[in-house]
Amino acid sequence: MLLNKGYDGDLTAAEGWKFLEEDADALLIDVRTIAEWIYVGLPDLSELGRTVVCVQWNQWPNMEVNPDFVPHLEAEGVTRDRSLLLICRSGIRSRDAAVALTSAGFGPCYNISDGFEGDLDGAKHRGTSNGWRVSGLPWVQQ
Repeated sequence: MLLNKGYDGDLTAAEGWKFLEEDADALLIDVRTIAEWIYVGLPDLSELGRTVVCVQWNQWPNMEVNPDFVPHLEAEGVTRDRSLLLICRSGIRSRDAAVALTSAGFGPCYNISDGFEGDLDGAKHRGTSNGWRVSGLPWVQQ
């Protein structure tokens, strides 16, 4: 059921992992930048027998929206009839990508609302309160 948000809803990282465990056709799409994938790490879906699809939503250095986002996803084999879970650092870019993909006829599309690194804590640090890594979900550093 499509929400008024323009996509199918938000999931925490832990809920996203459970969704991926239960739906073998669902894809996790990491929309962060190449630098984030390399230096911060990536979700590791190897125990599910899958890999993360990595396509930048915003492009470094000016962080403009990738005008070829949909064609890049299609080149990675992403089809419009699969459940898509989108993740970024904190759930903002992935939400925007979920809205865009839903508008383009993909989905259902879900946003991992706490992202890979999670929200800022009181000291303005990420990675201490929530997110993929803090939830103890599998990840790899390249």
